[in-house]
Amino acid sequence: MRRDDVVVRGVARPLLDASVLVAAGLVVQGYAEVGDGFSAGMIVALAIALHYVGLGARRTEQALPLLRRAPALAIAGLALALGTGFFPVVLGQPPLSHRPAPGAPVVTFGSLELATPILFDLGIFLLVVGLLTTLLHLLAGRIDESGPDGGSR
Repeated sequence: MRRDDVVVRGVARPLLDASVLVAAGLVVQGYAEVGDGFSAGMIVALAIALHYVGLGARRTEQALPLLRRAPALAIAGLALALGTGFFPVVLGQPPLSHRPAPGAPVVTFGSLELATPILFDLGIFLLVVGLLTTLLHLLAGRIDESGPDGGSR
């Protein structure tokens, strides 16, 4: 084992935990300002990529079993984002009209105000994480098949 592998392995898990917290903050920001589900998804996907680099595909997927559901996460995120964006059309309003309307009472969960922009950002987050994790899985599988030196096994 090389010295830099030990560093990557030691940093990968705490960085993933911190990345999830930062991503949650970016998504929840949507109730007060424009949220950023795409950036949140990229942050988490990059932390997962670091896991793949440090631990390899097999050990990463053993440590994070949720990664096996990445395609389902992408589909759920796409459905949530599309549903949130186009549901107002059914009601005769423009796409991406958010609920509750300005000035209407907002449902709260603690100090978090629940509104459709959060659902939209959550959908984008799930879509980005699901797609990028699926791509990482496919690329890691190709690397495992060809071996570490790039030649076929």
